[in-house]
Amino acid sequence: MKKIFSGIQPTGDIHLGNYVGAIREWVHLTEEYDCIYCVVDYHAITVEYNIEELARRTIETAFVLIACGLSPEKCKIFVQSHVPEHTELTWIFNCITPIGELERMTQFKDKSRQHRANINMGLMGYPVLQAADILIYKADFVPVGEDQVQHVELSREVARKFNSRYGTIFPEPQVILSMAPRILGVDGQSKMSKTLNNYIGVLEDEKDVWEKLRTAVTDVNRVRRTDKGNPEVCNIYTIHRAFSENKMLLEIDRECRSAGIGCIDCKKMLFENVKKELTPIRERALALQKDTGYVIDVLKKGAQECGAIARKTMDEVRKATGIYIP
Repeated sequence: MKKIFSGIQPTGDIHLGNYVGAIREWVHLTEEYDCIYCVVDYHAITVEYNIEELARRTIETAFVLIACGLSPEKCKIFVQSHVPEHTELTWIFNCITPIGELERMTQFKDKSRQHRANINMGLMGYPVLQAADILIYKADFVPVGEDQVQHVELSREVARKFNSRYGTIFPEPQVILSMAPRILGVDGQSKMSKTLNNYIGVLEDEKDVWEKLRTAVTDVNRVRRTDKGNPEVCNIYTIHRAFSENKMLLEIDRECRSAGIGCIDCKKMLFENVKKELTPIRERALALQKDTGYVIDVLKKGAQECGAIARKTMDEVRKATGIYIP
């Protein structure tokens, strides 16, 4: 089976954007690929963070992944920092990656503007660590959204540079681009984000989910119930595309354009569909919260299995680069 690698940061509540754009697709990919999924805690410390919360969020992220369907029977799940070979390979990759390549990264530019007081080497080297995450497992494919394609391209470039200098060890990973609709936050303006607090959490209480949907921005040009809407510019309709069947989508599209359905009714229909899909996940996650020992065991097993792969790759890398092996 071809191998897949992807990771998620433990930076807070997992929201609908994470679920639709990544996790739900990760679950589907386990049916066809040998999948490795990682909670990338080292990536989370490139910006200021709450030290006391990092460990808690790391394990919470893990039990949400498992609750969503990423069981250890289907894939490997582990925590990045538990396999130290990731950072060892990062250093070697640092030595062949031009600074100019990193300065051109869109995410580095964005993060530098957001965190002007803390533009650190970790922030710049983030894509190199990401390349090591992917290549240490010789992953064939990396499922990502459009905002991460540039980083995977850098991983391919790093693999080419290394192979050219030291001999072929690494494959050039290919992108599996997420086909999920791009969900904006409830403000209807920005990408759903924990930082902007415009998100709907996967584990949120049903009352809170409804309240956020009820007040979420729709088509701004539809002021009155009798105004005809345009689903193409309505974020609620975009979320419908992720949770509702085609028959309902066609009905909503038709009724919205003819003012046959109001926004609140459209939101109620969406809420029922979201609730139907997320309630079992929330129930499984709550059960896992009461059995953290199981989750910890899953992460330990994942780290052991992935660590064995990583150590084998590093043995090849050390020999190729001339690093002394006693």
